[in-house]
This record gives sequence, C-alpha cells and structure tokens, in this order.
Amino acid sequence: MTAPVVVVLDYGSGNVRSAVRALERVGAQVQLTADPDAITAADGLFVPGVGAFATVMAGLKAVGAPRLIERRLAGGRPVLGVCVGLQVLFDAGMEHGVRTEGLAQWPGVVDRLQADVVPHMGWSTVDPPPQTTLLAGLATERFYFVHSYAAHSAPEYAQVTWATHGQSRFVAAVENGPLSATQFHPEKSGDAGATLLRNWLHTL
Repeated sequence: MTAPVVVVLDYGSGNVRSAVRALERVGAQVQLTADPDAITAADGLFVPGVGAFATVMAGLKAVGAPRLIERRLAGGRPVLGVCVGLQVLFDAGMEHGVRTEGLAQWPGVVDRLQADVVPHMGWSTVDPPPQTTLLAGLATERFYFVHSYAAHSAPEYAQVTWATHGQSRFVAAVENGPLSATQFHPEKSGDAGATLLRNWLHTL
C-alpha cells in the first residue's frame, strides 16, 4: 500500500521538524511546504502552531492558508491542527485583552487558562469520547501539553476530548468529519502520540 502524503504547513511556526519526523516514523510521506498545489493534492494537511494566537493567524494569512484549509474541508480532505493550530480553528482568541479573529470552523473563543500555575506544561491525561477515532485505545495515556490559553467550550456536533488544568476544564482534542485537532503535541507525546498520528493516517 502506498504511504499517504502529508503536508506539514510551513508558514514560519516553530518546532515543525519534530512533527515531520513523527509523521515519517508512523509511515507518512511528508512534505514541509506552503505550496498551494501540494496542500491541495496531499492526503492530509498537518497545521502546527506555536506561540501567540495572533502571530499564528498572521503567519497563516501570509501564505493563504485560510482559503486552502477551507477548500480542503469543503472537499472532505483531512486536516489536523496541533496546539495553537487547534486554537485558531475557533471563532477568535483573546490574549492580553486583544481579540484576534480565528478561522471560525468551530464556535467559541480561546482564552486564558484558570489555574495557579500557567502555562500548563507537562504530561496530562485526557478524557476522550467513546466514539473517538483519533484517540482509540488511548483513554488511559498521557500526552504532552504546553499552553497558557485554551478553548473551554466546543460544538455539540463534534467528538470532543477534554482535559483539566487547575480550575479549567478545556478542549484537548476535537474530531469533526475531515477536521481534527489536538491542544497537546502528539509529536512530543512518545508512543501514545505516535499511535494517535497512526490513527489519523488510517483515516486519510
């Protein structure tokens, strides 16, 4: 069977090499690019995100990614967002009192975690829904998080995985047809993260 082709979206986000390596390890042919033709043709699109919501949105807009992501989803073509790559899929982000519009694939606003210790950095368990594909077989595993902001609500029509930090119960992952995303970093989550990426590849 031919290995699926996955584009890791190259728009200036950090830590993309670890994503490339993790996807290659689980059997994908990986291209690190922002080329529109490659993004359109790929079996899967991986959207990384590190840093501030506004910075990630500016980077995505600079390479025309919002339109390309929209086009893929309209055609039922899988997209996986990670960390701020999940956050920007919501309506907006609020950081330091400033609202930045997101990609509005899901309703809701990303805001600061309510906890004594922020950022949330380290390994945490998650609570996936029974029908999950992305986290199948991973209900007892821990995943690596590093973030200060999160979505605290998610659409009822999606499969939502939750996690808790301090007083915040927040969205850890969303599965919604061809669009999936995780707040944690599967590429930094060892064997559990590799299994999740492999689960995603099987949907391509």
